[in-house]
Amino acid sequence: MAAYIIQTDCLNFQYSKGRKVLDAISINVPKGSIYGFLGPNGAGKSTTMRLLTGIIPEQGNAISLFNKPLKDQLPLVFHKIGSLVESPALYLHLSGQDNLRYIAKLRNISEDKILETLALVDLTNDRHRKAKQYSLGMKQRLAIAMALLSEPELLMLDEPVNGLDPNGIIDIRKLLIKLNQERGITIFISSHLLSEIEKMCTHVGIISKGTLRFEGTFEELAQKNSYCKMQITVDQAAHWAQVLEPDYPSVHLLSDKQLTLHIANKSLIPAFIQKLVSQHAAIYEVKILDGLEEWFLTITDENAANGN
Repeated sequence: MAAYIIQTDCLNFQYSKGRKVLDAISINVPKGSIYGFLGPNGAGKSTTMRLLTGIIPEQGNAISLFNKPLKDQLPLVFHKIGSLVESPALYLHLSGQDNLRYIAKLRNISEDKILETLALVDLTNDRHRKAKQYSLGMKQRLAIAMALLSEPELLMLDEPVNGLDPNGIIDIRKLLIKLNQERGITIFISSHLLSEIEKMCTHVGIISKGTLRFEGTFEELAQKNSYCKMQITVDQAAHWAQVLEPDYPSVHLLSDKQLTLHIANKSLIPAFIQKLVSQHAAIYEVKILDGLEEWFLTITDENAANGN
């Protein structure tokens, strides 16, 4: 039986007199994983994160951390958890090192950990600079350092690369992978950036409109979406869309030179292209569209079509 570090059993949440924000969310985060909690803005990611970290009291008893109900462990459980929810709470008039010194005193952690943690997030050379002089990416790394100071088993991060430039995003991604692989920290990260989730995570949960649409590994996600989506650049695309529609009802016209369609699997592509060419189609390009972005759009679109 897999060891799960976070579990929710039909987690629901509703603000008073408001709509249901979360509807029977059941999440299972394996120990040692990097779990990407993925969804568009407003899907319920931040609400879930606030519930998991105790910022919002849960309306029931659906959350378990480390195989025990969260309510039974508050607040001591947070000795084993590092979290960064919403914007970093930094003291901008203090240096990076003094920010960590403050957290160490507050949480009764040895100050011997400070330099080691600053080195881990690559801020050793900037430790004496005031936090207000840090770039946005450096502030984010300092906030993660504050969450790491207690050597947590679990790190929960809400949109940690939001607003960062490409270099800052790469730095955070490398840091999280390093923490997971070298220190064995389980990481639960919410994001709407599909490309980043795909590059760093081992597991993914997809949420849309308060409902969990998918949970599993990327291999399982690929199996769920076993068809192949193609984008074809061809002369008279509207004509070929009409020709193909009886056999390929998924065909969609993008422009006068481009269309997309689904085919059962990649092995059928050569025969498909050969058939079009034999009918004198002037094909300029065939592009295979797969990966997390296409899978995500398909999963959320399927549920939208079902009225969810």
